[in-house]
Amino acid sequence: MNPLGVHALVFVSGWSQDEAARAIDRAAACGFEYLEIPLIDPKAIDVEQTRRALVGAGIKPMTSLGLGFDNDISSDDLAKVKRGDALLHDALAVARDLGSTMLSGVLYSALGKYPEAPSEAGRWNCVQALGRLAEEALASDITIGIEPVNRYESNLINTGDDALKLIQTIGADNMVVHLDSYHMNIEEGAPDALIQRLGDRLGYVHINESHRGYLGTGSIDFCALFRALAQHDYRGVITFEAFSAGIGDPKLNADLAVWRPLWRDPESLARHARDFMLNELQRSRVRSESVSPVAEKQKEEAPPAVDLKPELEMRSQPPSQRNFGWSRRRS
Repeated sequence: MNPLGVHALVFVSGWSQDEAARAIDRAAACGFEYLEIPLIDPKAIDVEQTRRALVGAGIKPMTSLGLGFDNDISSDDLAKVKRGDALLHDALAVARDLGSTMLSGVLYSALGKYPEAPSEAGRWNCVQALGRLAEEALASDITIGIEPVNRYESNLINTGDDALKLIQTIGADNMVVHLDSYHMNIEEGAPDALIQRLGDRLGYVHINESHRGYLGTGSIDFCALFRALAQHDYRGVITFEAFSAGIGDPKLNADLAVWRPLWRDPESLARHARDFMLNELQRSRVRSESVSPVAEKQKEEAPPAVDLKPELEMRSQPPSQRNFGWSRRRS
């Protein structure tokens, strides 16, 4: 069974000593094994106090971060890239000291809506900065996760395939794709083929409802998602994330356009989410183990589908951009 986590902003709006203690205690009380701690301001976190509280509650940390437009490593502005580079390395140091084995999130661009597509120079700035981050993380046995977000929250990495291509361009073994069901619901097709393509590069999963509220009350087909995770033997952490107006970090809520109060009782929401995810994991395991050998043989013998995506993508681009994309260059 996959270990389950919960995002700290389900319970608190920041990371003061009182908020840290409350988030950790509530995560433990709700039965979670992991707590994702957002490193919005790494230098403001009391690392020793947080680590003691985590150990005392038996909770393991995951850490995450989203860049802003003033410290965007995918910018053409090298001053912004430098600030983003410094923030990423500060966050990595805090993740290490907290005992986290992963730093993940929107580490590659600002979290927000861009007015234009990324430039080739900006892409390369991102590749170089994340390459340096991954190299430093490797020394501490920390994995770097790349979370695709929808087109309204980044212009750079919107799909699992985008994230995989970025990782392959950088060439670091300690980088993985971090999928989020909320963003998948906007940008991806059926999850099975995607998860199969990602293979062992899939390293972290967020579970969100389509409206960021109670699981099972929106439009996401969680049955298909959990079935795909089971069939492709994903064994990593699965973390519940949700946002509601008036709860969580106000600036992040504004960045994510969270305007409505979708829920008011964090513990009720979190307990429901844990029960929901456990149920889906158990059902998906049963379904995965009961797949018919005949059906599998018919699937294997079926003619391969023609992949029209590259052709359609090329046709949708202006001629001047049809060769544009990730490329590896010598430093």
